Amino acid sequence: MNRNVVENGRVAAATGLTPSSMTIDIDAAALRAKYAAERDKRLAAPVGRNFKPLEKPGENIDPHMPVIPREPVTDHVEFCYIGAGFSGLLTAARVKEAGIKSVRVIDKAGGPGGVWYWNRYPGAMCDTAAMVYLPLLEETGHMPTHKYVYGPEIHEHCERIAHKYGLYDDALFHTDVTGLVWEDDGKRWRITTDRGDSFTASYVGIGSGPLNVAQLPDIPGIEKFKGKQFHTSRWEYEYTGGDRFGAPLTKLGDKKVGIVGTGATAVQCIPALSRDSGELLVFQRTPSAVDVRNNHPFDPEWFKEISKEPGWHSRWLESFSDCWGQAVPDPRIMWEDYPDLVDDGWTNLAIRWRNRYRAIPAEQFGLPAILQAMEEQDNETMERIRARVDEIVTDKDKAAGLKPWFRQMCKRPCFHDEYLPAFNKESTQLIETDGQGVTEVTETGVIANGKHYELDCIVWASGFQFIAGEVLTRFGYDIVGPEGKISDMWAAKGDGGGMRTLHGLQTAGFPNLFFQQLPQTGFLISNLPNNFVPQAANVAALISHAKENGYTTINVKPEAQAAWCDAILQHGRPIGNAECTPGYYNNEGKGENIHTKLNAGYPAGASAFAKLMDEWRAPGPQQFAGVAFA
Repeated sequence: MNRNVVENGRVAAATGLTPSSMTIDIDAAALRAKYAAERDKRLAAPVGRNFKPLEKPGENIDPHMPVIPREPVTDHVEFCYIGAGFSGLLTAARVKEAGIKSVRVIDKAGGPGGVWYWNRYPGAMCDTAAMVYLPLLEETGHMPTHKYVYGPEIHEHCERIAHKYGLYDDALFHTDVTGLVWEDDGKRWRITTDRGDSFTASYVGIGSGPLNVAQLPDIPGIEKFKGKQFHTSRWEYEYTGGDRFGAPLTKLGDKKVGIVGTGATAVQCIPALSRDSGELLVFQRTPSAVDVRNNHPFDPEWFKEISKEPGWHSRWLESFSDCWGQAVPDPRIMWEDYPDLVDDGWTNLAIRWRNRYRAIPAEQFGLPAILQAMEEQDNETMERIRARVDEIVTDKDKAAGLKPWFRQMCKRPCFHDEYLPAFNKESTQLIETDGQGVTEVTETGVIANGKHYELDCIVWASGFQFIAGEVLTRFGYDIVGPEGKISDMWAAKGDGGGMRTLHGLQTAGFPNLFFQQLPQTGFLISNLPNNFVPQAANVAALISHAKENGYTTINVKPEAQAAWCDAILQHGRPIGNAECTPGYYNNEGKGENIHTKLNAGYPAGASAFAKLMDEWRAPGPQQFAGVAFA
């Protein structure tokens, strides 16, 4: 029995548990056995571990804005970015700042925002501090209203960026790309769309990221249900009443609502559903680990003070990624004290890891000691999170079902203060399925635990396809370069297969084409927009260099790509692992292959990756190493 003490008094106070009350005995072996048993029962579940896209190819379900008829576009632009989420807005902004005036963004949504255009469910908000989650704060002069801001403010900020950089002027919204083909004679890409467009671009960026394709589980009978059903990213306020700004869901007062899923989205929308539904049934396969949020409004005077020095926002972003850099057990970087300007749940977690690594005696520092330190820290954190459930949820059966039995990073950590209290309402039921989930949908409800539950409405909180997926599913179209289709190259088996890039940005044989993605980059899952910052700078710098020197193509050298991918395969930092309960972090526990291994991040972490990219862009003999200009 290991005696461990949780020492983070600030977090302890926030949970209502004092440090003394959090002194706990932890049987590490028993926990490992419990975690393994919980994983195994979910791996054995007969349905629900495979998913399918919410929309069929060519289908565009947009409940938020009508499609405006227009004539097909047949012109030429210098730079086109496919996707108008944060990656597209940030990249297009940096390209415009670099002097490229002809910039177009395309998105199947009716406006900018990416996932925040679609995510209008009640309670939607970021779970990373807004000061680092929202990009271009310094450039736009925007002060977040709260430490963690709600969805409408995030969407409004996307629109603010688009207006500031003139990205509405030439944008094509409600437009799905259907093809991307390289034309070698003109050194340009031809882009075709479902609106009849056929235009060209000298350079193309793609931001079809990890939250691009909404998905439904492969549960039999979904199409049979005769009541109302919708995905959280296509919320239907016409049915529920209310709005995304927090108005009550007035039309649900006499409805029996079921929500399938208890991940990050469900954690945010369940409090509103619990408050306003006549009855709410929460169908759970795996509970989330829900820690303290402690949201609060920002003081304008405080913001004015911290933002008066130029470069302030970059320093905040660096602070966040540096804190996570300290969570990498690397003695070269972990002994430095980086200031934690952000002070949110993510940086607190990273610093707890760092402090645990620092306690390892120098003569013992190595993989066994690191793994033990990680396990001990995780055991303490998860015991505290489970204790928090007992502190808040009064019904013992509900509390037992809401306790997560896995390592914290097996499933996306959640931070919320209203989720657990929602289960104290008698009309909110937890349907704990012991890892099996909903097994069938009928005309009038769902079946779980062998029992039929009558429902008026089903809300699918089943998330998005995260990284994994074939090219045609992920992008919705194929990419044809001078040497063939990217789908054929990435689908290949064996040593040459899988997604191959240099820096996660470009693929050899596909000139003037740039990807904004997580794999093979800094892979900072705790703050996705932070990943786009160095890559946006890379794209702008590469295009500027080409134009200034009269080059028409930017391509990756195959040997540089091979070396980068070898480093990822040998030392990459994946998220989740085979010991985790199945979820999107570990591809539903389906095991590793060349494709999943290449979905890992840069070995030294996001902070080191950003610094490496700074050096790579800087003038000198190593500038743009591995790239061929012609």
